This record gives sequence, structure tokens and C-alpha cells, in this order.
Amino acid sequence: MSYIESYRQCVLDLLDRINTSQTQAIAEAADLAAGSLLEDGVLHVFSTGHSHMIVEEMFYRTGGLVPVNPVFDSGTMLHEGALRSTRLERLPGYAGVIFRDLDVREGEPMLIASNSGINPVPVEMAQLAKEAGMNVICITSKDISKHLKPRHATGMKLMNIADVVIDNCIVENDAAVELSGTGQRVGALSSIAGMYIANCLVVEIAARFTEAGVVPPVLMSSNMPEGDGFNSALLKKYGRRIKGF
Repeated sequence: MSYIESYRQCVLDLLDRINTSQTQAIAEAADLAAGSLLEDGVLHVFSTGHSHMIVEEMFYRTGGLVPVNPVFDSGTMLHEGALRSTRLERLPGYAGVIFRDLDVREGEPMLIASNSGINPVPVEMAQLAKEAGMNVICITSKDISKHLKPRHATGMKLMNIADVVIDNCIVENDAAVELSGTGQRVGALSSIAGMYIANCLVVEIAARFTEAGVVPPVLMSSNMPEGDGFNSALLKKYGRRIKGF
């Protein structure tokens, strides 16, 4: 088996594990989020490092939910310095700097993605959201997290705080394929798993709207004849709550 075939099989096996074991957790998260969104609430989404791509995946795209507030913090992304972003993700108190600029409401959901779930920023973001009366959903690797020492002073990990924990089902190592004779591993899984779970969550939330007899607030392609008109009404409705528009 080639390395590409090996990686492909790892990805397919991972998606199968998610489908087999996480359907109920995703449904619970969708129920939690939809309850607020049906009352005109907003889903806030946050992550750091490479996981911030999950935030972007859920924001302002065809087939995605419009009431998604992406919590973008350039300091904890990679484009302003990868080593700097790692230091900031481990900095106690930094989550408070980000959180104080958010327009959040009691009962609204916050989705936080962190493969390890051990660093202070995602842990404290979850704590701050809970203190504000929000419901926290997390995407994390239960296996990796439970084997790592927490970096937060309280000893808490993200999965200890969240109301609903969705396991990305990655076991032991994010890098999936071992290179023969080197001991090195390549082929990351967490971004693929996270984006798949995020889109499963979008699908389930949208389904809750249709079940309630409400047209889902889903972005239509602007290339469709009716796209601009349909989207503009939604963007106007949620524009004041979402900083990214």
C-alpha cells in the first residue's frame, strides 16, 4: 500500500468512527444550538492555531448558517507568527481579552475546537462562556486529551467544561501515517475531522429549522439568480451581531 493509500484509508476509517460513535453527540449539540438560533440567537465559534480553519469553514459560505459569529483572533492564528500564536494560546488571561469584545447573550451556544483541549486559551474561553450563561460545545480528541497534562492552573481541560463534547475520534496522534524507518509521522487528521463534524452540525441545525416549519437561515450561492436577494435579507437581520460581515 502506498503512503497516499494508507493516508486515505486512515481518513476513511476516521470518518467511519465519527459516524458510528458521535451521531448522538452531534444531535445533542444541534438541539442545544438550534434552540437558541430559532429564537434569533447566534452561534459563536472559536479556535486557535490550525483549528481556526474550522471557524472559517462555518462562516459566510454557500450552504452554511448565516447566524454564525466567527471569533477571529489574529494573535492565535499562524499568519502573524506561528511561534507567537503558540505562546499566546498558552497565556493565562488572554482569552478574557478576546471575550470582552464579544456580543454574547445568555443561552447562546459557543463552539470551541481544540484537538488537545489542554491549553489555557480554549479552556478559559469555555469557562468565560459558561460564566456568561452560554452553552458550550466542543470538538476535541478525547483520547489525546486524556493522555496529556493540562496546562491550565485549575487542571481543567476543554472536555471537562463543555456541555456537549464531540469526539473527533483521533487516537494517539494527529499525524496518521508513519514513514518507514524514520519513526516520523505525516498526514494530519484533525482539520478534516473538525470540518466534517462542523458541517454535520450545520446540517443537523438546519434540519431543526425545517422540522419547526421555519426556513433555515442558510447562505445561498450568490451565483444563483435569487441568491443576492435571499442573502441580503439574512445579512441585514444578523449583521449587527456578527463582526465578520
